[in-house]
Amino acid sequence: MEYISVKAWAQSHGVSERTARNYCAQGKIDGAYLVGKTWSVPSDASIPGRKNDLTLSPLLSILRDQKACKIKGGIYHRVQIDLTYNSNHIEGSRLTHDQTLYIFDTNTIGVTDKAVYIDDIIETINHFRAIDYIIDHAAGKLTEAFIKHLHFILKSGTSGERKSWFRIGDYKKLPNEVGGNETVAPENVHREIKALLREYNAKKMPSFEEILDFHHRFESIHPFQDGNGRVGRLIMFRECLRAGHVPFIVTDDLKMFYYNGLRNWPAIKGYLMDTCLTAQDNFKTILDKFRIKYDG
Repeated sequence: MEYISVKAWAQSHGVSERTARNYCAQGKIDGAYLVGKTWSVPSDASIPGRKNDLTLSPLLSILRDQKACKIKGGIYHRVQIDLTYNSNHIEGSRLTHDQTLYIFDTNTIGVTDKAVYIDDIIETINHFRAIDYIIDHAAGKLTEAFIKHLHFILKSGTSGERKSWFRIGDYKKLPNEVGGNETVAPENVHREIKALLREYNAKKMPSFEEILDFHHRFESIHPFQDGNGRVGRLIMFRECLRAGHVPFIVTDDLKMFYYNGLRNWPAIKGYLMDTCLTAQDNFKTILDKFRIKYDG
């Protein structure tokens, strides 16, 4: 479980730090504990006396059940393979869909006559874990701690971890760019992410368009040294689950349309919106196959 400071928790839920400390002292926040004079709070803890803002969708309920039972051949199994393969493939992974499936099913690589990059294997396994994390923590508003932990899961054990300038689970140290465009300077990332989350979390429940807008702004900030696209797409999937929208997977045939949509948002929102709605329709076909109900 991910823990954050009582100050960060208070800010993410729109209450004063004093009120948050009182909740902790009165035992109203499950899992909160005191270290010295400072409270640590579960990042997904809800405000006492208020209903959780997540109404479990049929899809999320089934994903959690199948994950717990380790069922193969169901929607959980399909999401793990398809989301991991496609998101990694967009970023240059050379593993095939079959190899991704084999790793998930057997926890082995299999025999191949071509060299396989170790990082591709590690990041595939890590991505499986990241999907589990968003399924388990689909409730509650988005926080910096949650985003950083996703990056930590995804990049742990990779070659980047051995580089002194590469921060696993923390914001970038060196300037970077995306598609030839400048991104936010390292020293300004925390401020920009904090402002983005404050605006995004002010909405009671984000619309589909607002989730896409968050994704564009997140990728424009490009907060991490590497792994921004995968973390961003995992967040989109999680936010769709949280808000009751049908999630989607950006597949290889939609990759260039997806990139074009990001480049042109928000001036021309239709490019990214149409691409993601197409991906959503594709995912609805999968839900129909597994007879899983959804709205819209």
